[in-house]
Amino acid sequence: MTHSPHAVPPGPEPAPGTGPAACPPDTGLLSPVRAGTPVEAAVADTAWIQAMLDAEAALVRAQARCGTVPASAAETITAAAHAGHLDVRALALASRETANPVVGLVTALTAVVVERSPEAAEYVHRGSTSQDIFDTGAMLVAGRALRLILADLRDTAEALAALAADHRDTVMAGRTLALHAVPTTFGLKAAGWRQLVLESAERLQRIADHGLPVSLGGAAGTLAGYLQYAGDGREPGAVLDGLVTAFAEETGLAAPALPWHALRTPVADLGAALAHTAGALGKIAADVLVLTRTEIGEVAEPAAAGRGASSAMPHKRNPVLATLIRSAALQVPALASVLTQCLATEDERSAGGWHSEWQPLRECLRLSGGAAHTALELVRGLAVHPQRMHDNLAATGGQIVSERISAVLAPLLGKAPAKDLLTYASRQAARTSRPLAEVLGELPQLHGVFTPAALDALLDPAGYTGLAGPLVDRALAGPPASAATAARQPSVHHQGAK
Repeated sequence: MTHSPHAVPPGPEPAPGTGPAACPPDTGLLSPVRAGTPVEAAVADTAWIQAMLDAEAALVRAQARCGTVPASAAETITAAAHAGHLDVRALALASRETANPVVGLVTALTAVVVERSPEAAEYVHRGSTSQDIFDTGAMLVAGRALRLILADLRDTAEALAALAADHRDTVMAGRTLALHAVPTTFGLKAAGWRQLVLESAERLQRIADHGLPVSLGGAAGTLAGYLQYAGDGREPGAVLDGLVTAFAEETGLAAPALPWHALRTPVADLGAALAHTAGALGKIAADVLVLTRTEIGEVAEPAAAGRGASSAMPHKRNPVLATLIRSAALQVPALASVLTQCLATEDERSAGGWHSEWQPLRECLRLSGGAAHTALELVRGLAVHPQRMHDNLAATGGQIVSERISAVLAPLLGKAPAKDLLTYASRQAARTSRPLAEVLGELPQLHGVFTPAALDALLDPAGYTGLAGPLVDRALAGPPASAATAARQPSVHHQGAK
């Protein structure tokens, strides 16, 4: 995308609306995963209003660049387009009468501009429609939120790379269907977490670079109003290319091939990428919740004064960070499905379909952003307990490497008989609570096959981690997360977030 020095910076965070219509903001009481995180402010009501005002200001500047609006009017409107001048609550209430917040926003902005220049007020929202402004504002909000999310994902990936390297050969029980399976390493688990985070960052970066377009279609996607106001004698193709290009440059967003009022791919793609992000972070949280169980105790969340306290049980320190992340991971895919459903929209603007995107999109952004910010804190401070991992490996008395013994015996006994023999021995060991080595040593089929020392070596979990170490090396051999995305990062800053 082309960067413009005129791209709109985010406006200052104003005080919330006051007066009889004011009410307390959504404080995050029921959504603590995003409460107090940077993304919360980036997608708040005030931020959304500022983004729509930024869209209005960028549009009139683009029209001035095309010679259809006086430059002085564009300057006046840009100076007036700050959320601090408007009553957020009053705009919300007014939107009940028009089914979208842009109508009231235009009225309020025009009133502010009139106070400065009645002549300039004639050029507010000239030729535009509500969806042009709202959708462009939504893309600006998304770009600003993605910048925060991507930064946390990159830092999380770096922290996971360090964990994977430090614990490349830290042996632990691999678990499938909740039970011990075969040995693995914590390094490989951390490398897998990192891979998911990198894949999420790649998806979000692609959208930040290319998938956040301006919306410019006019009343029904034909740009007729813009063309009419451009005046007679202008070649339509030049008006189209000039205005769309200038608007994209002024916002730092992409220029779409067609107006997308009823072509909701940008929103659906954004929702899908955010769902992947929340799910990827949710995988980390789910694993931590298992490994931090009292009877497992292989990892622990970073400690902080008062964190994880129980209202009834003084001894407990609950895994709060992983719990918060998982709460987001369970919500975002469902919310993103609403955005996908809105692809099936009718006509040139949907009645209800378009409107139903707004809150789910914001929730996807702030839940995913809250999860990413929380995941960074979790991963950076995660305490790993190798001794507990070692102790847990002995829980089944050597059965965790029964697959290895079966594979060693297959050439001697045949594959099926060897498996049957190990199945029988494992059941006997479990039934009698004896080590697998002791049971195997009593089987007549194995007399003289293994020395006690050889059997002990075969049953050592550390000797049966397969290619876990080389897999970690391969995963970490690529460019680090910061290098992988930093080369493309400037495009994220283009999203109106200077």
